[in-house]
Amino acid sequence: MGKGPELKTSRLLLRRWKKTDLEPFAALNADPVVMEHMPTVLTSRETALWIARIELGFEEYGFGLWALEHCVTGDFIGLAGLSVPRIEAHFTPAVEVGWRLAREHWGNGYASEAAVAALGFGFSESRLDEIVSFTVPANTSSIKVMERLGMTRDPEDDFEHPFLADGSHVRRHILYRMSVGHWNELASSVVRTPGEK
Repeated sequence: MGKGPELKTSRLLLRRWKKTDLEPFAALNADPVVMEHMPTVLTSRETALWIARIELGFEEYGFGLWALEHCVTGDFIGLAGLSVPRIEAHFTPAVEVGWRLAREHWGNGYASEAAVAALGFGFSESRLDEIVSFTVPANTSSIKVMERLGMTRDPEDDFEHPFLADGSHVRRHILYRMSVGHWNELASSVVRTPGEK
């Protein structure tokens, strides 16, 4: 679809979206295990609309949620990158780093590897002062990635997701932050180490 920016790591290509990504991405979003910590699975149409919004975001902000492709096999793995949350909360406006991988690619450190590349782009190319990430408390795999990246959490930052109804099992969210100063301090140490999922 769109051209640039693209990022490359030792194993992954973070690229703009192609029409051929829809089918595997829709399958990923329809997987109840992958979507366990989301309000619901997504239909193919909902997935297509999301890709369209992502592409518009690239044009508006110069960054977005990239499609993840394995450099050697060419396999579609999922998505990772930066987005602007549409919610109103005490920490917004903000830029969020996020990821979602197909189940068969879990456990290889791809999420952390891609997130490091996205954070680096956000701080060096987009000149962001801070990047956040948030999820539900039960999503321990993503929380481990956030902590492995060097992001930090203050329980006072935890919040109720305003788009989700009272009583929803995924309404409560915890927030992690990374400042550009902290990123620069970490430089090429722990934050560069690939992690899990």
